[in-house]
Amino acid sequence: MVKAEHISKTFGSLQVLKEVNINVNKGEIVSIVGPSGAGKTTLLQIIGTLDKPNFNNNSNLSINGISLKGLKAKELSAFRNEHIGFIFQFHQLLPEFTALENVCIPAYIAKKDKAPTEKRAKELLDFLGLSHRYNHKPNALSGGEQQRVAVARALINNPALILADEPSGNLDTESADHLHNLFFKLRDEFNQTLIIVTHNEELANMADRKLTMVDGKFVE
Repeated sequence: MVKAEHISKTFGSLQVLKEVNINVNKGEIVSIVGPSGAGKTTLLQIIGTLDKPNFNNNSNLSINGISLKGLKAKELSAFRNEHIGFIFQFHQLLPEFTALENVCIPAYIAKKDKAPTEKRAKELLDFLGLSHRYNHKPNALSGGEQQRVAVARALINNPALILADEPSGNLDTESADHLHNLFFKLRDEFNQTLIIVTHNEELANMADRKLTMVDGKFVE
């Protein structure tokens, strides 16, 4: 599903990632832990095509059997919208739009028709326990509800991969526990593949595999 080989990244003289390798199978949930500044988010952004690695002859990144090496910006953008869903610590919902409208946005970017998009969005919101929140704007939702709207938005295009960066870092304990269990429900219901960067040890230990990153590389 995800195959990243010899991934390095430098910012000026600072080497943030050092020849990182990671393979993730379809339907697998992998957590990445480590101290702040270890390179976790940078790696997630590269896998998500939001940033580019320092490609060399040995490096490669493929998702769902598609090699991303050499793709142009427009091609990467289209690939990202179709194949990858993102969940961030801060929900990144647009405040002027309702929950339903926020969920639909990635599908509209992909030029999908309105009627089936809204139908799918409602199905996802129903699945996430938000059938009574279709028309509420973000400021009328709790933190946990906002994050579930963000999860629905990540799923709207049926992506091959979900990337989550500190998804429960801004939630209270009860909402965080609900979100953590939801990830595994998504895997069981939809065979969803997830890579989760987290400082939450409970979530990290629930994953199928927990990888630890220190100083730009994975350690045992």
